[in-house]
Order: sequence, then C-alpha cells, then structure tokens
Amino acid sequence: MSPLRLAFGRISQETNSLSPVLSTLDDFERAHWLEGPDLLSACGPRQHEVPGFARDLELSGFAQAVRAWRDQVELVPLLSAWAIPGGPLSRETFEELCHRLRASVAAAGPLDGIFFSMHGALGAQGSDDPEADFLEILHAAGAPVVVSLDLHAHITPRLMALATAVVAYRTNPHRDHARVGRRAGEILLRTVTGASRPTMAWRSLPMVLGGGTTIDFAPTMRPLFRRLKRLERDPRVLYASLFICHIWNRSPDLGWAPVVVTDDAPELAEALAEELAEACWSVRHIQPPTFPTAEEALAQARRAWLARRLGTVCICDASDIVGAGAAGESTGLLRVLLEQGRGMRSLAPIRDTACVDRLWSNRVGDRVSAAVGGRLDPAHSSPLAVTGRLRSRHETGAMGRAVVLDLDHLQLVVTEQAPLAMKPAFYADVGLSPWRADVVVVKSMFPFRLYFLAHNRKTIYARTRGLTDLDAALRQTYNDPVHPQSPVEDWRPADRRRRSTS
Repeated sequence: MSPLRLAFGRISQETNSLSPVLSTLDDFERAHWLEGPDLLSACGPRQHEVPGFARDLELSGFAQAVRAWRDQVELVPLLSAWAIPGGPLSRETFEELCHRLRASVAAAGPLDGIFFSMHGALGAQGSDDPEADFLEILHAAGAPVVVSLDLHAHITPRLMALATAVVAYRTNPHRDHARVGRRAGEILLRTVTGASRPTMAWRSLPMVLGGGTTIDFAPTMRPLFRRLKRLERDPRVLYASLFICHIWNRSPDLGWAPVVVTDDAPELAEALAEELAEACWSVRHIQPPTFPTAEEALAQARRAWLARRLGTVCICDASDIVGAGAAGESTGLLRVLLEQGRGMRSLAPIRDTACVDRLWSNRVGDRVSAAVGGRLDPAHSSPLAVTGRLRSRHETGAMGRAVVLDLDHLQLVVTEQAPLAMKPAFYADVGLSPWRADVVVVKSMFPFRLYFLAHNRKTIYARTRGLTDLDAALRQTYNDPVHPQSPVEDWRPADRRRRSTS
C-alpha cells in the first residue's frame, strides 16, 4: 500500500493595513524562505524552523504528528514564507506569492491532504481576501486542507468555505505554535484516513475591542480560553478556537470570531459556536488600559528604582509596534529618552535606511551626527537630530544592516528594516546588555513579556501617537455598528449578514 502523501507549507505575515510602507518579496526572502528539502530539514528533530526567531513552530509540530505514522505517510514540503509584520503586500509581491504557491502545488504531484499555516491578517494590494486566495490555489489540488491561524486572524466566509478545518493559537502571548501544528496534523490524519469528518461552525461578532488586555492567562480572558479546552473533552469536538482580530485590519466586517470543529456533528458545532459567541460578547465592555504618554512612562521608569536595580524596565512603544506592522521609525519616545532620560542607561531601536547607508563607511569610534526616523510615515513622526559616537556595525539578516550609536545615556540601534525588538538577543547580538540597562525599549505588544521574563522587572506601555494606537480601530469604517465605536445591543443581526456574505 502506498503511503499517504501529506503536503505542508506556510505564507504568513501580520499586516498593518494602515501603514503607508508596502511589503515586498524581499521582506519574505530576507526573513524566512524555504522550499523542498530545505523546508523538510528545517522541520526535523532538533532543528530551528525559523532561525533567529523560533525553533519549533506550526510546521515542525505538524511534522512531528505525521512522523509518528512512520512509513505510512510521506511528508511533501511546499514552501514556507514568513516576513516581519509590515504594511500591505505590493500587488507584484502578492501575485508572485500566488504564482510560487501554485507552482509548488503542481510540482508536488498527487496529494492526499494539505496542512497550511497562515497568520490570518494578511493584507495585499489587489485582493480583499488574500489568504482565501491562497486556499483557492490549494483547494484545486482536490485534497482536504487543514489551516492554522494566529488568534488575531480575520475570519471570512470564503476562508471557512475553502478550509476543511481551522485551528488557532490559544495563547497570547503566543507560545503554543508547535502544539497547534500537531493538533492540525492529527486532525488531517484522521480526515484523510476516514476516521473523522470535520464539520465547522462559526460566528462573527461586531466587536473590535474588549476583553481587557486579551492576555490568555489574565482574569478576563482566562475563563474563555479554558472553556475552549474543556469543550474538547467531548470526543465529538476536534478543536475550538477564538479569534480576537487584528484591529489594524481595514476589513469592514472586522470582529471577534469563535470557530468550532466537530466530527460529523454540525448541530453541536452550531450550538457551541453560539455559546462561545455569547461568552465573548459578555466581556466586550472590559476595554484595554489607557497608556501613559512618553513623558509619563519615563517618569514611571525613573521612580521604579528597585526594578531597575534588580533588572530592567521594558517600555513598549505602543504607537510604533513593529510586531503589529508599524514601520518602527517613530521618534516620539526616542526624543523623550534623549531629552529627559539622563541618569538612566537606555537601549532603543529606530529604523532608518538612509542613516545606515550614510554611516556604514565611517570608522567605529568616529564622532557622527545624523537625523534618524520620521521619513516613512511623516504624518506621525518627524526626523530627530542626534550626535554621538559610532559604536559598531552589524549585519542582522531580516532587519538588514544596523549601526549602533552611543548617545551617552542612550544606546541607539539604527536598522535598515523594521526593528523587531522583542527579544534580549536584539540588543545582545549588537553588543548591548539589557542586564546593564535601566530602560529597554521594545517594539512588541505581547511576545516580549515572555522573552524578557528573566530581565524585566516592570512593564510600561507608552503612547506616542502612531500606526498602532488602539483607538485606530475606532476611526475605521465598518458595514455594521461595531462595539465600542457605536452602541450595539445585539450581535446577531451583524453576524447573520457577515456569515451570509459570499
């Protein structure tokens, strides 16, 4: 008997649709692009699926589930493309990704099943639903397609119609990538062997902000995420997901969405999706906290002398979060650190390709002056003049070249591409120690809380006015009244319309 042929792949980026900076194919090829045997090897035991970012992610988890079947299953690698969050894909980039995915599927030959990992908040010129377009290509292979998504994904009728089963992360900050991949693999294996027949139900809530911080282990959301796991005690429930949406998505039907996958039990799926929707609606009035200004955040850090002595204070530049697709070039917090941060040692990043170009040929130790930031999104930030010493130069891979400027009490890392400062390694790799810093600036909403766990003694989110302000969601145009932009008493009318949209 011939082994089952199961293909797997990824195209993933979290897109900030409000950004004026388009993402290109170079962004994917610079960060993570693997095909064929290279992809298969990267998802093997003791390998790093995405070097520099993560070891075991969804594709590695999927491969683990499939390898347990040994010679009964053949793993067929397609392609894996991931880019640092950014602006919408250019039309040319999106079309090229579609072309490469189509060619990869054609080259794979006959397939019994496909696992595909996406973010779920991808935006692209020329498409209103780009990830459904990818599924359309996969669907043409004539095999079941199980999809994994980030819990900030936007769920659409077309995506649901094309997927055999949809599974999501159930942690925020995300720490269950590989586990989700394994569950997707198990569901796909049960499907292709005839042991299960997935049926799905979902709801779309007219709600873009709620749930407090939306951290899975915080009091507001913990009962909801625990409920998802408890549902699976029923053997008829294959998976339950809760999508809390990426609020910088321009979709006019944006909102939270529970999705339930059952084993040939459509009525149960509908009942549970309804129940989860009610549970989500019940936390809609618990809004995110209000963030302090940059000046107030720095004052809080200065008062936190014990936290600084025992470790460091992480200040998230909440208006310029690269992990949510901002350009990473805002000078609002940087300006305050320079002007008011004396007496504290600070580390901060900024994106400025022109600055790196100009300083790259200077000798380490040279006294240099430059204007940094504020070039790509001038509506929210303006260039800032700095003078200091060129401390070092580096090649960083996904973030391009980088120069480190010693500005006395502030060490500034200037990168060519968006600086995804969410791990201590971002600074350590360019010779800077977070342990020796009083303040470390991060450009991540949630993941830094995990990565800086050993260093961070106090977390502060600072609002500096930019692309990732939370209230940006309240300035968008929707097809329905959406909470909390407008008063909404009943979520069901909007849900019925959204799910019936073809």
